[in-house]
Amino acid sequence: MRNYTNSLESLIRKLTKLPGIGRRSAERIVNYVLSAPGQEVKSLTDAIILAKHKVKLCQVCSNLTEDDVCSVCQDPQRKKDMVCVVEEPKDVISIEKTGTFDGCYHVLMGSIAPLEGKGPEDLRIKELLTRIEEQGIKEIIIATDSDTEGEATALYLTKMIRPLGIKVMRIGLGIPVGSNLDYIDTTTISMAIEARREMF
Repeated sequence: MRNYTNSLESLIRKLTKLPGIGRRSAERIVNYVLSAPGQEVKSLTDAIILAKHKVKLCQVCSNLTEDDVCSVCQDPQRKKDMVCVVEEPKDVISIEKTGTFDGCYHVLMGSIAPLEGKGPEDLRIKELLTRIEEQGIKEIIIATDSDTEGEATALYLTKMIRPLGIKVMRIGLGIPVGSNLDYIDTTTISMAIEARREMF
């Protein structure tokens, strides 16, 4: 005997594809949706559709924005010659929450992951090298995750950038091995940025 109708079961399965949502959480969300006023559910779906339609990648750094260039890249107070390299746009948000970094960003849109068939050519490394050449960048801070893929990406970037005469730093103490930035508290990230070390 089925516990849910076909449409509800389909919705539950789709919700479980979201990060951090298991079967039980998906069922709770479905039950909330069923009991919520129709206008509230419509507002939620409208907000999702609007965000999906309006949000795009910054033409300079690939951060999330609703304009062609994100607010960080537009900010005249930012140090344009210091760029923090991260894997995903969510990592920019994690670092920005600390309020301690006053440079700019470059989002790679992933990391080198051979087992997933993702190599350097699949990342926005070429765009980073172009920025270094055209924008007079003096310091690169690599803030990729401290897992195997993140470390491999950091080493590859160092190998590509150091011959250009640019200082290459790696975020330092406080980030546990194998962890992702979006799961780490702002104080720890702030300490890691301040304790960055030079890559050789």
